[in-house]
Formats: sequence, structure tokens, C-alpha cells
Amino acid sequence: MEITKTLTKLNGNPRRPVFVLLHGWGSNEYDLPDLLRFCAPDADYASLRAPIDYGMGYTWFGTWDHEGVPVGASLDKQALEAAEAVDRWVAANIPADRDVVAMGFSQGGLLAGHLLRVNPERYRAAVCFSGWLAPGAVAGDERLAELVPPVFYGHGAADTIFPKEEVAAMGDFWRKHGTLTEKVYPGMAHSINMPEMRDVATFLQGIGAAGPMF
Repeated sequence: MEITKTLTKLNGNPRRPVFVLLHGWGSNEYDLPDLLRFCAPDADYASLRAPIDYGMGYTWFGTWDHEGVPVGASLDKQALEAAEAVDRWVAANIPADRDVVAMGFSQGGLLAGHLLRVNPERYRAAVCFSGWLAPGAVAGDERLAELVPPVFYGHGAADTIFPKEEVAAMGDFWRKHGTLTEKVYPGMAHSINMPEMRDVATFLQGIGAAGPMF
């Protein structure tokens, strides 16, 4: 797997992190950059297109059980392949002295957290919108539990894409392997809303990854 299409802005304040943006199932690299207006204005970013064609968009995972959601060993394998592809792109295109924050939605939300598991020394933090957890162990998990990087995990109380136990597993993992901020939004389905964006802005400001909003 290789990342070949990106949308980037990489000429801003070098003291601020680069946001690696990872879209969801059937979407593309234009989906997430506008979110930064609400949580990290003027941030540098690299929005990556998933390499697998799907309908009018793209997907990070080529096979799944339902609605872009693989499970079990299939999920572990595909998540690792996708996260390693993103990590290779980061190594080749973002200076090693720039902090990186991974941010993604759904499939991309899973991958935002998975990047920290694959290469825990490289990523400053993760923002996971409506993601879930690949259940198998990853080589970096032990080191991750020592570093406990900041992770934001937001999801809707009305989201029916994932079983409740998978959502619970995501929170449980990051409470043990990161410094978790978890928010649940009443009435929200598989989506992102403005209260969540305000919470992400507060999270990013709290870890020094974004300036104050005016």
C-alpha cells in the first residue's frame, strides 16, 4: 500500500504541529481540512487520500463485514498495512523535527490512533472522531503505555456503526496506553458536531498543539 494523493499546507509556523488528516470510508482528501478552522486555525496539515478506490471516493480497507468496518484478524492486518503506509509517507514528507498530530474520522479515526501504536515516538497526539479499535496487539503498544500520549476520542451516543463493546474497547485501550479525553455526544450518530469541535479546540490548546480561538 502506498499513499500517492495528498492535499497539503506545510509552510506555516514550524513551532506548531502538522496535522495528518485521515478521511473515512468512501470519502477523499478534501473532506477534513475545513475542520481545522474550528479547532486549529491556520494549522499546517497533510490530508491523505486512502489508496483504494471505492464508489465515488476511497477507502483505507479493501474488505469489510459491514459499512467499511472489518473485524478481528482482517481488521488487524488491514489497519497495520494502512497505518504503516501513512507512517512511511510522514517519514518521507514531514521534517523529523516537526511534531505531528494524527486526526481522522471513522476508518481514519481508527488509523489516527493506530499510528501512535505503530510508531509511538513520532506522533504528538491523536484526535479520533467516531473511530474504533483494531483488537490485536501492535509492536508499539508497550512503549505507548510508557509514553501515554494525549488522545481525544469523540463519538455519538446514537452511532450504530459499531457495537457498544467495540466503542468501550477503544476507550479502555486508550485509558491504559494514553492520556485519554473521551467525549460522548447525545443524539449524534456517525458524525461530527460543533460541540465536539469546541471540545477538540480545548483539547488541542491544552496540549499546546493549537493557539487560542478568537
